[in-house]
Amino acid sequence: MSNRRTIGKMEEEEPRKKIPLVPENLLKKRKAYQALKATQAKQALLEKKKQRKGKGLRFKRLESFLLDSRRQQRDRVRIRRLKVKPHGLEVPDGHSLAFAVRIQRINGVSVLVRKTIARLRLRKIFSGVFVKVTPVTLKMLRTVEPYVTWGFPNLKSVRELILKRGQAKVKNKTIPLTDNTVIEEHLGKFGVICLEDLIHEIAFPGKYFQVISQFLCPFHLSVARHATKNKVGFLKEMGLPGYRGESINQLIRQLN
Repeated sequence: MSNRRTIGKMEEEEPRKKIPLVPENLLKKRKAYQALKATQAKQALLEKKKQRKGKGLRFKRLESFLLDSRRQQRDRVRIRRLKVKPHGLEVPDGHSLAFAVRIQRINGVSVLVRKTIARLRLRKIFSGVFVKVTPVTLKMLRTVEPYVTWGFPNLKSVRELILKRGQAKVKNKTIPLTDNTVIEEHLGKFGVICLEDLIHEIAFPGKYFQVISQFLCPFHLSVARHATKNKVGFLKEMGLPGYRGESINQLIRQLN
């Protein structure tokens, strides 16, 4: 009992700590600030959802519809002529590899041209891919000829492109080809264990060319920013779309 009394006296003797009071106007400011932050976060979330849905409707002039219609009509006529004159689809002798670069926009083109460009993996302008020359691929290149320039690259051009701009897609990630272990891991079963093997398989297409070319990402070539604005000067510098044979090597060195 004596112990309890002494503990009670000690508790009474100790001064009670006072809790600091916050002014009412400061509490109101804090509450208003928290409400403002909540509304801002809500608005930011709504804006993000709007951006995901896509851009709003834009006004399109009648002239653009006419231009698209003429372009589709020209595509249909050109494809019909290819069927009538099949000599334009003959495989050239002595060449088994082609390099295609897309240098024109494809706004308003026909569905067949758009699908062919997607199959060639030339979805972005100023991108290039290696293609094995066969009657099927030659027909695809002729189909998209007004929007793509193509020709036959030599070993030097293939080596420079892969060494400087070679990239591969691994697990949905684009990585540069700087490590031979990545090449060996994905292409080792086809006998390709290093970068030199990869260059050789692309330059001299074999039975595994399709798999190896799919492993490589399309090459994004370097073009000056003012190129698309100054169209006349750009066309003089780049040249017209279509077949250009071995002159494609000059374009590769220009854009690489």
